[in-house]
Amino acid sequence: MTLTPTQFLIVCPLALLAGFVDSIAGGGGMISLPAYYLAGLPPVLAAGTNKLSAMMGTSLASVTFGRAGKVNWQVGLPAALGALVCSAMGALVMTALPQSTVRLLVLCCIPVAAVFTLRKRAPSVLPKERSLARTRGIALAVGCAMGFYDGLIGPGTGTFLILLFLQIFAMEEVTASGTAKIVNLASNLAALTSLLFTGNVLILLGIPVGLCAMLGAALGSRMTLRHGGRLVRGMMLLVLGLLLAKMLWDMVG
Repeated sequence: MTLTPTQFLIVCPLALLAGFVDSIAGGGGMISLPAYYLAGLPPVLAAGTNKLSAMMGTSLASVTFGRAGKVNWQVGLPAALGALVCSAMGALVMTALPQSTVRLLVLCCIPVAAVFTLRKRAPSVLPKERSLARTRGIALAVGCAMGFYDGLIGPGTGTFLILLFLQIFAMEEVTASGTAKIVNLASNLAALTSLLFTGNVLILLGIPVGLCAMLGAALGSRMTLRHGGRLVRGMMLLVLGLLLAKMLWDMVG
């Protein structure tokens, strides 16, 4: 596929915003994946290239949260293992589906993920006492489910992970966000590997976009650690509305 300067101008600024948003509360894929659609990439190629740029941003955010001690490793490592296995499976299923089906699935999932991202979160309730083995088992199950979703669909994975960690494991918000980054990183790595083998990654586009995502992730991670994970959600709503309208127009056309 021949790349044009216009494609970089479309995707890079939105990738920076996606990296910023994702590092705080997840949901960056709701911005970055449709941005690739706006740039004219077909769904599977958009998903593969998005995995490359998203992994770069998530890597930086993971290191930042890890250094700050804001990762629950007892939950994060089993969940990451589950995501590593099941994300690759989801990505392979995605490559076997018709492009119109993939686009429809993404179109349906983005508003649902947006609702979970923008809704007011209830205070976490402390879970009942669990053994370490049970905690790891539940974390593994969460990682498997969300890893498959990430490989197949993608947008909203980080946000769903944070919500699950808040409700199931009663983590405080910043630790939930940091732990989600570790799981999301494993998921992105597995899905990216599968899509590289099937030739569905534009490396020349993904790496520059990934650098923009890393810049956004650096800014968002520092803001989260400093202010406790506050988000400017109005900008997300505006971007999502415009991108969803464009996707609907393309499908109708």
